[in-house]
Amino acid sequence: MKKQIPNIITLLNLFSGCVAIVMAFQGNFPAVVIWVLLAATFDFFDGWAARSLGVSSKIGVELDSLADVVSFGVAPASAVFILLQDFTLFPTSLSLLKPYLPYLAFLIPVFSAYRLAKFNIDDRQATTFLGLPTPANGLFWVSYVCGTHLPAANNEFYLFLTVGFILVLSVLMVSEIPMFSLKIRNLKIKGNEKQLLLIVVMIASVLFWGITGIAWGILAYIVISMASTRKRRAIR
Repeated sequence: MKKQIPNIITLLNLFSGCVAIVMAFQGNFPAVVIWVLLAATFDFFDGWAARSLGVSSKIGVELDSLADVVSFGVAPASAVFILLQDFTLFPTSLSLLKPYLPYLAFLIPVFSAYRLAKFNIDDRQATTFLGLPTPANGLFWVSYVCGTHLPAANNEFYLFLTVGFILVLSVLMVSEIPMFSLKIRNLKIKGNEKQLLLIVVMIASVLFWGITGIAWGILAYIVISMASTRKRRAIR
């Protein structure tokens, strides 16, 4: 039974993602955020449980990727699809594309699946990431949709912003750009500067912008990662 505990936690991640999909198609975006945050919590603890109990397994790795595709790929994409289809103002010049553009949202799970497949066979990502992690991308999207669906109905700018983010973040997921791990290994400041900076930025963003602040915090994570990579290259 002990060896099944991490798998049960992973399945709770998957369950949360499935509920988030239903909430997305009902247009209940705050509930989508809650369920995807729950999925992210389970996603963190399944790996921790496997390591703590010493029961890591190949099936656990595969199950984790499957759950992540649903919770951080399909669920956010469903929210973005509804955002573009029902809540986004299209300019007259693009009215003919309105029935089709929402399907761009499903680039999110496509690139998420490819990124997860790469991650599973890439030994270089044991302590850091190459490309934007799938959970971070998923959290960006659900908070972005929750915070922008009302203004998007009255401002054409959000159409271009959303499509731009879909394309850029999808490419970032499968890129070779180093991204730092969010795990804090000890209680010392040294060695955890980037993680602590991100925590401060995330808290400040949420306090200032509410749920949408999670999205801007994820963008800060990308900027901090790129800046630290550029700094290391300059030192070399």
